[in-house]
Amino acid sequence: MTSWSFIHWILQIPPLMYAFEISECYFSIKDFRRDGNVMIGAFFPLHYYYTIKKIPHKFLPNYNEYFYLQYKFKNYQFVLALLFAIEEINRNPHLLPNTSLGFDLYNVPFIEKNTLMNAFIWLTGMNHFKVNYNCKKEQKSAAALTGTSFAISAHMGTLLQLYKIPQLTFGPFDTILSDRAQFTSLYQMAPNDTSLPLGIVSLMLHFKWTWVGLLLTDDHRGNQILSDLKEEMRKNMVCMAFVEMISGTLASFSDNFWKSVERIQDSSANVIIIYGDIDSLHGLVKNIGQKLTTGKVWVMNSPWDVTNHLDYFMLDSFHGSLIFSHYYEEMVDFTHFIETVHPSKYPEDTYLPKLWHLFFKCPFSRIDCKLLENCQPNASLNLLPKQNFDMAMSEESYYIYSAVYVVAHSLHEMILKQVQIQQYENGERIIFLPWQLHPSLQNIYMNNYVGSHTLMDIKSKLDSKYDIINFWNFPKGIGLKVKVGSFSPNAPHGQQLSLTTSLIQWPTRFTEIPKSVCYKLCGPGFRRTVQEGKAACCFDCTSCPYNEISNETDMDHCLKCPESHYANTEKNHCLQKTVTFLHYEDPLGMALSSIALCFSAITASVLGVFVKHRDTPIVKANNRALSYILLITLIICFLSSLLFIGQPNTATCILQQTTFGIAFTVALSTVLAKALTVVIAFKVTFPGRLMRWLMISRATNYVIPIFTLFQIILCGIWLGTSPPFVDQDAHAQHGHIIILCNKGSAIAFHCVLGYLCSLALGSYTMAFLSRNLPDKFNEAKFLTFSMLVFFSVWVTFLPVYHSTKGKVMVAMEVFAILASSAALVGFIFAPKCYIILLKPDKNVFHGIRDNTHYGRNKLN
Repeated sequence: MTSWSFIHWILQIPPLMYAFEISECYFSIKDFRRDGNVMIGAFFPLHYYYTIKKIPHKFLPNYNEYFYLQYKFKNYQFVLALLFAIEEINRNPHLLPNTSLGFDLYNVPFIEKNTLMNAFIWLTGMNHFKVNYNCKKEQKSAAALTGTSFAISAHMGTLLQLYKIPQLTFGPFDTILSDRAQFTSLYQMAPNDTSLPLGIVSLMLHFKWTWVGLLLTDDHRGNQILSDLKEEMRKNMVCMAFVEMISGTLASFSDNFWKSVERIQDSSANVIIIYGDIDSLHGLVKNIGQKLTTGKVWVMNSPWDVTNHLDYFMLDSFHGSLIFSHYYEEMVDFTHFIETVHPSKYPEDTYLPKLWHLFFKCPFSRIDCKLLENCQPNASLNLLPKQNFDMAMSEESYYIYSAVYVVAHSLHEMILKQVQIQQYENGERIIFLPWQLHPSLQNIYMNNYVGSHTLMDIKSKLDSKYDIINFWNFPKGIGLKVKVGSFSPNAPHGQQLSLTTSLIQWPTRFTEIPKSVCYKLCGPGFRRTVQEGKAACCFDCTSCPYNEISNETDMDHCLKCPESHYANTEKNHCLQKTVTFLHYEDPLGMALSSIALCFSAITASVLGVFVKHRDTPIVKANNRALSYILLITLIICFLSSLLFIGQPNTATCILQQTTFGIAFTVALSTVLAKALTVVIAFKVTFPGRLMRWLMISRATNYVIPIFTLFQIILCGIWLGTSPPFVDQDAHAQHGHIIILCNKGSAIAFHCVLGYLCSLALGSYTMAFLSRNLPDKFNEAKFLTFSMLVFFSVWVTFLPVYHSTKGKVMVAMEVFAILASSAALVGFIFAPKCYIILLKPDKNVFHGIRDNTHYGRNKLN
């Protein structure tokens, strides 16, 4: 059936509308029909009527006086996809042989209350239809194609399932429509968006967008995607700046609507996710475009009709948008087909002449409203601007194309089964009823078309691959959709998202990859810390800890520099540490080595004085041989400190501790022997067999080798179990690695010190006991003071040594060696040198006797 409609020729032009004061032929609408053995009903949103001033019609109730017409020329591609698929099938001798496909094309009104009008006309065959009446001569209807919104498919689904007519939808997938209990005859061509939330969040993580806004339809699909997005965002630390649920019935100029637009503009989020179908969010998207909201990156779930804006601005609000589009094979043949489309090729098509009239200025014939012949014979749809008509096949067109093939294959399978059955019957003509297609439709769906058609089960489409499209529209009007990446949910983790960032054009406000975070960017040298009481994505910037760096923006954790490096002042780069040690060129090393050499020279001078005056009473009175041994040992002690200065190696590390331990053991043993000699010498005045034997046998001379042997054994055990070795200290001094000697066994080192302190304590005790003996040439007091200083130095050394690090720790040990050695030289030999060199008159032998006699008289 054909129906003609005429509307008033005086039109007011609102934004985005094609309305012209031209002949009535432009506004006449006739249903498009292509006859065939089997017919498919196609219900596409191609045009709609609207009114601005609601003036009731004089004769028709529930109608207004003035109506205006808007063509949706971009949707005309749906018609071409339908034509292309049917012509391709009809040319295929292997698919539906001896059977031709045809279609009845009807417009889907914008107003939901009129959605079922054309469906009843198609079912009944009557322009003024009556329910349950059918005026068709024969039943040739096989299936119906519906879309693009959920509301249209759901309304028509409730009607078509009464007739058990298969309904194939080419709009977005909807979980309610997949309910077989509610919609028994409905099949969705679009795959499920199960993996879309993961894909969107993966994109957010790729660009480090953690602060995003959401614009969703206020329906079950919007609530479901909101729940899924929240879960994925929670897992990956992405936060929502705002969530706006837009009602599909919300008036474009209501207070709530404008509040939503203002919130979008005022939000600090630079990335906004839009999810919904075109019909539901059409008003919002239109007004976003008109307000030139150019500072946002829009992430969309489908290629919206965002190019259809008739204004005079070069900027476009949606330039730089990223679109998740279901992957499908590129249809090159379809593009070639569109290039051949011409009104003369399809004279029954009433929409195509309007495009030629509008864009190529071809006049209508006043007789039959057809275009005049030979008008623009070389004109083609590929010459139209992209905002008016896109040559690339859209998602919806691909689903229409696939739906036609699904119907064709189902028909083919059903006919083969009927032929096999009727071979054994009367050879009657095949009887065809729409419900007979359901078994085949429930098993097969179209996957792609590359040379031959591959049929796959519907379950294979539950997780679909997505193409990521970047929308280029600057300057406004080019309307390019460039594939910049893809998302494959079934790919290995970490390889699901693939992007070519260099191809992406961002909104004109941004000169680099946009940032969308709820905090100030943390530069190098800082790390992000969560702000208390705010969203998990809101951070403060905290300086990296000691010796840690961050060399990128927005790092969650600082990186610790290797042991061989240290962090610079800005804490954004690790610098190579300088290898150093206590060398002679250091002021500290130079001072210590100079002191060691000076004291060695002084001690050698003292030794020279004692050798020169070896026959004097003061030298002979204090055991001349022990004095020589002590002085020589102290020279070695002073010189052993030089082993601690300079670059350490294995030999010097071993010699440091063994030389120090053995040399001081000899020195302290000598002091102990001298103290014993003083005691024994003065005790000889009291007769006793033991004292005589000690004096005669010179037993004190065995003190030195015996005690030294014990120290040698202890050092041998130390070297045999855990000897000292060359080590590095990377923490003692900032920016430096200190090379030093590790003691190896701390227990052995402390045992050596403990043994030395024990000898010093023993020597102190013996000297202290003899302090009140006659003091002419008696060195007991000097031995006491020297041992007291020696003991104090090394007891003080331990806590100070363990509280320092690096070169200072080495210097402390050198200082202790020098101080304790200097104490022995100073307190024991300085007074004697004073008498020998400055008071020679006191260096006489009779002084001992006088003092001894004096002592006896005193005792008597």
